Amino acid sequence: MADRRGVPRRDFMKSAVAIGGAAALSACLGRGSVDVPTGPENLSSLPRRQHAWNEVLPRDDQGNTVPPRHHVLLYLKYSRSGPPVEKDRKSVEKALRGVERAYERSGTGLLLTMSYSPAYFSRFDSALPESVDLPAPKALASFEDPELDTPDAVVHLASNNAPVILGAEEALKGKKGTLNGIEQPDAALTDMFEVVDRRTGFVGDGLPAENADDADGIPADKVPDDAPLFMGFKSGFEKNQASEDRVTIQSGPFAGGTTQHISKLQLNLNQWYNQDDRWQREAKMFCPYHAENDVVEGPGDNLGTSSQVEDCGPATETAREMGVVGHSQKMTSARENNSPVILRRDFDSTDGGQAGLHFLALQRGISDFVATREAMNGTDVVEQSAVGQRNNNGILQYVQTEHRGNYLVPPRPLRALPPVLPSENSQGVDNASS
Repeated sequence: MADRRGVPRRDFMKSAVAIGGAAALSACLGRGSVDVPTGPENLSSLPRRQHAWNEVLPRDDQGNTVPPRHHVLLYLKYSRSGPPVEKDRKSVEKALRGVERAYERSGTGLLLTMSYSPAYFSRFDSALPESVDLPAPKALASFEDPELDTPDAVVHLASNNAPVILGAEEALKGKKGTLNGIEQPDAALTDMFEVVDRRTGFVGDGLPAENADDADGIPADKVPDDAPLFMGFKSGFEKNQASEDRVTIQSGPFAGGTTQHISKLQLNLNQWYNQDDRWQREAKMFCPYHAENDVVEGPGDNLGTSSQVEDCGPATETAREMGVVGHSQKMTSARENNSPVILRRDFDSTDGGQAGLHFLALQRGISDFVATREAMNGTDVVEQSAVGQRNNNGILQYVQTEHRGNYLVPPRPLRALPPVLPSENSQGVDNASS
C-alpha cells in the first residue's frame, strides 16, 4: 500500500532501516504509530539462550518459522585495551536491558543477540575453554579472498517493524531518553564501544522484488513478486534447519550459548535471471531431479517443511550424468544423523547499492559451519565429473564472499563483555526456558 507521498510503505520502511539514524526513525513514526507491547518488568523471565528465537516467531501455513523482516548488524570496537572493567560490563547490561524493557521479545517486538569475536577474547591471558570452538575466520574456498572481520562484538537487531529496530538502535547509542513509553537508562553501548560498521537487510515475501531496483547485480524486473529472497526461492525449511538445541553449546562455562558465523556475500544474478531458464535455476538451487519433475512451484511454498533433497540422488552421480549439481543436493553430505548442523538466519541486503546476502549461521562449533561450507564447494563433485569449480556447481558462480567473521554468542547472563573463563558454578543449560 502506498501512502499520500506515493511511496509504498514496505519500500519506505526497508529504506529507513538501511539509512538508520534519528531522521529515519522520525520519518517512520511520521507514517503512523506502531503498537508494540513493552517487555516484562522482570527480565529474568527471558530465556538463558540469547539465540532462542523460534518459540516467539510466527509459523507459516506449512509450519516453518517465519523470520523477522528487518535486520541490523552493529559491528563494535571496545574502547579499552586489555580485559574489560566491571563498570563497563554493568553499563552494557543496563543498555541492553533498557531496550528489552521497551519492547516485548517477539517478531513484532524486538529480538537481539550480542556476540564476541576471537579478537575480543585475545585480550585475555588465558584461552577460551575447550568446549568453545571459535577459531579466527579464514577463507573457506580456493577461489575466495574475503576480508576477515575482527570487531570485538556484533549486536544483531531484528523485528518485523522498522520503527522498533530503529528505535532500539538509537537507544543503544544513547540517543533516546524514552522508548515505547519506557524511560531508558543512563548507559549506552557507545559509552564503551565505537560502531565500526553497520550492515542491514530484509527477508520476506515480496521484499526482494520491491527493493531490487535499489541495487546493482540483479535485474529488477525479473525477481518473482512472491519470493522471500533475491534468488527467487524459499529457504529455511524446518527440516533443513538444525534445531536450537543442536546448535547450543552443551558444556563448560558458556553452556547455553552458541557460535555464529556471518558472511557478507555479493550476488551477481544477471545471468541467473537473464540467461538461465527456470529449469536451470531449479536444478542449481535444489537439484536436476526437482527440475525434471517440476517439484518446485513458485518459490517453493508447496514443499512444506522440507526441500525434499532426499529425492535428489547422489551429487557426484547426478553431476556425471547431468553436467550440473544442485546446491541443496550437495548440502546433504554435511548432515549428522540425516539432520543439518547449522541454523540459518540470513537475509538479503542492498547495502552499498549492491544486491547481497548477509549469511548468518548458528552452530554448536565453527567446525560445523566449515564442514557445511566445504560441502557447498563440492570438491568431490568437481574431481569426479565435468562440473566446474564454480560453473554448474550449485549456486557458487552467482555469489562472491566479501567478508567472513566468527563469533561466540554467550548465554544471556554472560552477554555483557564476558570474561574468557567465567566460573562454571553458576552456569548450565536451561532447557526449560529456551
